[in-house]
Order: sequence, then C-alpha cells, then structure tokens
Amino acid sequence: MALTKKQKKYGTSECTIDYTSCKTLIDTFEEWCSKYPNEIWMCQPMGGGELNKVFHTYGEARTEVIKIATYIASLGLEPGSRIALMSKNCSWWILADLAIVMSGHVTVPIYPTLTGGTVEYILEHSGSQLCFVGKLDKNPWNEMKNGLPASLPVVTFPLCPDLDGEAKEKYVAWDSILADTTRTAITPVQRSPEEMATIIYTSGSTGKAKGVMHDFQTMFVTTKGFCDAINVTSHDRYMSYLPLAHGMERWLGECVSLYGGNKVYFADSLATFVQDLNRARPTLFMSVPRLWTKFQAGVFLKMPPAKLNFLLGVPCINLLIRKKILRGLGLDSVRIAGSGSAPIPGDLIQWYKNLGLELLEGYGMTENFNYSHMSKEGMGKPGFVGQPYDDVTARIAEDGEIQVLTPGLMMGYYKNLEATEECITSDGYLRTGDRGEIDNEGRLKITGRLKEIFKTAKGKYVAPAPIENKIVNHPTVELACVGGSGQVAAHVIVQLSEGPKKKAQSRDERDTITIQLEKHLKAVNATLDGHEACQFIVVVKEDWLPENGFLTPTQKIVRNKIEGGYAANYDSWYGAKKAVIWHGW
Repeated sequence: MALTKKQKKYGTSECTIDYTSCKTLIDTFEEWCSKYPNEIWMCQPMGGGELNKVFHTYGEARTEVIKIATYIASLGLEPGSRIALMSKNCSWWILADLAIVMSGHVTVPIYPTLTGGTVEYILEHSGSQLCFVGKLDKNPWNEMKNGLPASLPVVTFPLCPDLDGEAKEKYVAWDSILADTTRTAITPVQRSPEEMATIIYTSGSTGKAKGVMHDFQTMFVTTKGFCDAINVTSHDRYMSYLPLAHGMERWLGECVSLYGGNKVYFADSLATFVQDLNRARPTLFMSVPRLWTKFQAGVFLKMPPAKLNFLLGVPCINLLIRKKILRGLGLDSVRIAGSGSAPIPGDLIQWYKNLGLELLEGYGMTENFNYSHMSKEGMGKPGFVGQPYDDVTARIAEDGEIQVLTPGLMMGYYKNLEATEECITSDGYLRTGDRGEIDNEGRLKITGRLKEIFKTAKGKYVAPAPIENKIVNHPTVELACVGGSGQVAAHVIVQLSEGPKKKAQSRDERDTITIQLEKHLKAVNATLDGHEACQFIVVVKEDWLPENGFLTPTQKIVRNKIEGGYAANYDSWYGAKKAVIWHGW
C-alpha cells in the first residue's frame, strides 16, 4: 500500500515517552500529545473509497478533545456524572471518551446493536446525563433511538446516521461544537488513579446487564502489563473493529494505543473489511474464533483444502503460497495474532500455524479488565488459553471454578453490592464462573461454565462448551450450541459457515452436507463419554446475530436465547430419529 505524504512525513519514526510520571492513561495521552503533536495516531475511513479518510495527529486529537470537554463543562454537570457513548468503532469514539474523563466525568459505553429497551435501561440505571451518538447502522439506530429519553441532551458524531427533522433540531453536532469560538477552553480535570473512570455494562446474556465499575488505576496497570508482555511500540499498527463498548476492545483498541503510542485504524464497513485490513496492514491483530473461521472459509472458496494442503507441502512453493494467502487477508505484517472470547479448535490453530501465523489465545473478563491469561509465543497449546500474567495468580476451587487474583479487579457492580460480594472471594479473588484445569506449565484450560452444565433425563451431567468446540472443528460449521436438559440425550444445533450455507439452497447440496455432518457427528461422539454423545445435529437456516439476540456483541452464542427459541421443536426433533435434521429450509 502506498503511503500518503502525510503518512510518510509522520508515520515512520520510532517515538517514545517517559512513563515515570504517568499515573493514568490520560497522563500518557498528554505525554504523546506534548512530545509528538504532528505524529499520526488514528486513521478513520469516511466511506467512498481509499482516498476518503480522516487522519488524526496527536495535536489535532487533543484540540478536538479539549473543545468537546469544554462543551461538556458548559453543561454544569456534577463532577463524576455519567455520560453515555453509543457508536460503532471510530476515532470520535475514543476522542469522546477522552473528553468525558478530561472534563471530570465517567464514560458509559453502549453496544451499537442493542434494543431500545436495553438502551433505556442502561441510561436509566447509570443515571447518564448526556449521550454521544455516533456511527450506527440504519436499522439498529431506528431501534436504539427509541431508548433515548426526550429530555436527554445528545451530541452527534460526523458519522452519525441521518436524523429526522425533530432530532436534527434537538441534537448538537460535534462539528458545530468545534466551530464555536465563544467558549474559553478548560484546563483538563486531574483524575486520581482511584477515581471511577467507566461503567461497562455486560452483555446481559443471562439477565439484566450489570454495570462493571473500573477506576483509572486498573486501566493503567493492566494496559502497562499487556504492552510490556508483547513489547508494543509506536511502530505497531492495530485494526479496531470489535465493539469498543466491550471491555476487551476498549483495552486493546483504545487503552493500549494511549499507553504504547501505536497507530489505530478503523474499519469502514463489513463489506470493505478485507480492504480495510489491507489498508491498515496491522502488526497487532486480535479477533474471535468466528472470524478466524470465516477467514479460513474465504480461502477455501478460492482454493479447495486438498489443493491448498498439497501446495503447502511442496517445499519450493509453500513459502510463496503462505505469503500470498496472508497478504490477501491483510495479515502479512502481523507479528502478534490473538484469539479470545470463546474456544478455538486446535485444527484451526494448526492451519494458521502452517501459514506462518501463530494464534495466541487469551482469557479475561470485563470484571478483571481482561487481565488474566495469555499464551506466550512458542508455548501455546490447543485447548489452553495460556499462562497468567506475571502479576496475576490463578487457582481452581473445590467445585472446579477458576478464580483469579489480578490488579485488573473491578471496583464492583454499579448499584449492586450483593452481586459484587458474590463475585469476589474474601481474599480478593474474582470468581469467574468458568470451570477449568491448570497443567504443569501453568497453562489454563477452560472446560465450561459452571451454570451451563445440564443434566439429561438419564441423570448424567453434560458440559456443552467442550463438545461445541469439537463440533465447530469442521469446514461446514460456523457456530454450534449443545443442549438437551431433561432429554434422553444431548443434541447440537448448528449454523453453517458462509460457503456451505449458500450451497445448501440446493437440495442435492444439502444431501451432500448431510453425509458430511453425519460422519462428523459420529467422529465427535467417538471421542466423548457415552452420556455426552449428541443424538443428532440440527442445521438451522436462521442467522444468529447480535441484532436478533442469538449472539453477544463479541460473537459468542447466547445459550438461553437459542435454547428457548427452538425448544418448541424438541419433541419432533427427537422423534424424527435422524442424525441430521434441517430446520427452516
């Protein structure tokens, strides 16, 4: 990719700052701005092609942040007021977050795909006094705006969706604040490490979302630990596309750049994602298993697995093939590739390793600001999420629960002391709710959720997550949900990956896929204890998406939604006595 003149001028030098006087990420941001005001920090696509994008240097970013912070100060809010931030990832998301905390307040991120009712709940529960609305797709916005109280002030980003007449008159545009020269710029409020910085509402897959409170110290210490572990520098480039409203992407996409000075690129749209990756050429790339599977499926559409495996086995050309594939995905510059949020099949890890890309798994929760475990280069092991960071201790409780002692521990759940006390042990360990094992190298293996284990009608317990991990280890399967509580045996509901799903529109192709899935189910069941074996696979046509509640914003299945949504079919499914059932086709 050719560099623009601006990138050539500002984007190639090594930059460093002295962290000794920095106690929060606001301090590190100010250091970068002071020392390198002309250095490019963020690149924001604006739609319409490669040339239509906005670069933010540190100096430009700080100017915008101070103007927005000055506007917030003019509203006369009480110090520490909660201010909501509702947008897909973009540079203004990060600038708004900085403006909120530098004006003395607390950021409340809101996922960009929630229902109006959930938006209303979060705004009311948090007591938010202002809301920033940014880059949102049309359909989610039409739903989410129903959750905005009429009395709540709203500021809109440049990429905000088209507004109707009433909203256009009522809402204040970001650019109009920047253009206003009547206000005297404020001096940023000095925040102490112990002050609350944010309330991150969990996805709420098991009930009402809980607000996780984190202070500035937690965000600083965990970010420093991560940057030290993988040696983040200003030469690094990061592609931010997973929801910034989620704790993990907030940490990697925003906090790491505030500390380490790496460049941040944003995706334009789902349709342009691979082009966006090729534009960014990230050196740090973190994703979820579903996307790593999609990348692989995209490669297989262009080159069948058998042919690819043959070419990778030819010594004189395998290097060229590997480079071509990674270059086509925009991942040829990646030095650290990570996967988290859900288990990733060992065969998929090996497939990427054959291409020269080692996927490092990580483990963490919103409640410990993601700071728990990470695989080390050359020490990864399929099925394990790595070793604890140097300042983290993990243990397995008597009931098999993973418990973690970490400097990333939350302040607690907002307005929910009872849940806070249930989640933290008397000696300060976080109860994760996950079951696990630790090997003799200190690597952690997650074996399921304590509350997800169910009992069949035969009185035997089944842990669904390990079985799902085996089921998705097949090129036709993208997502899987194992259920069967109270039934004679377990079953699995699957969503096909993109290529096979298109082919399945044909009856003949469905017959072919049926044979493949029958063989796969038989092979998986052979690795399980008898009481864990799945009686059948159901292939559903309906898409599982965050928008319809079947997935969390980080692409994890919402088990109770899936099980509840299909429960009415259980009797007919079990009565069919088939190994593969097609539902809705």
